[in-house]
Amino acid sequence: MKLLRVGPAGAERPALLDQDGVLRDLSGIVPDIDGSVLADRAALDRIAAAAADGSLPAVPGTPRTGPPLARIGKIVCIGLNYHDHATETGATPPAEPVVFMKAPDTVVGPDDTVLVPRGSQKTDWEVELAVVIGRELRYAASHEEALDAVAGYAIAHDVSEREYQIERGGQWDKGKNCETFNPLGPWLVTADEVLDPQALPLKLWVNGELKQDGTTADMIFPVAEVVRYLSHFMTLYPGDVINTGTPAGVALGQPDPKPYLRAGDVVEIAVEGLGRQRQEFHPA
Repeated sequence: MKLLRVGPAGAERPALLDQDGVLRDLSGIVPDIDGSVLADRAALDRIAAAAADGSLPAVPGTPRTGPPLARIGKIVCIGLNYHDHATETGATPPAEPVVFMKAPDTVVGPDDTVLVPRGSQKTDWEVELAVVIGRELRYAASHEEALDAVAGYAIAHDVSEREYQIERGGQWDKGKNCETFNPLGPWLVTADEVLDPQALPLKLWVNGELKQDGTTADMIFPVAEVVRYLSHFMTLYPGDVINTGTPAGVALGQPDPKPYLRAGDVVEIAVEGLGRQRQEFHPA
């Protein structure tokens, strides 16, 4: 299923994109799309049954698409997780996943405006596969157990300010948590529709020019290992999100002068089977 949330920011309604590309209203079935719904097998079965019998009403008009998940618990991110991205940045491929966090309030809709921070000279792009957790997970003993906790997948844009991240001391968080720095969606695609999370092409364009053209097959640590590994350091709860890293092609990895983002730029993103995003960048 392709689950999403539509409507004005802060007042989104749950919806489903059916096989004919028609938006269907889920507000009569569930109050929202969040961790509690993802953990409720009966609620997901009700959604699937209503979609199958054609009883869901169509959503009128062309409403804004918000983030596909409400009340996100935490966003855990994996850095340097693609072989080609590690190479382009001159980094040694890590022996264990590089872990950092983004605050849930960085999340915006897939086509919402992204703000270039005041004084920023090095705002960068990163297309990523996001993993959404659907059941509580601690100390997973196997990849199979880890994947069983995954509710679905989405596109994440891990926007980054490289000066803040790398040159200002401390940890990476300063360059990752600026306002609007995690567009998410358009859909949360349930795990049963993603046959192999390690076989998804990812693409990103800036002002119409293709910058990133990769595949999740190039991950150093695949999804199953990332989820298993994280569960040994923190409890993963329904509604948590994991951003799994980005392939080569970011501005940081390009020759000087590096083409960092400026106000007025447009970024478009696509991941096979998970939809597309489009953001205009405006000054904060």
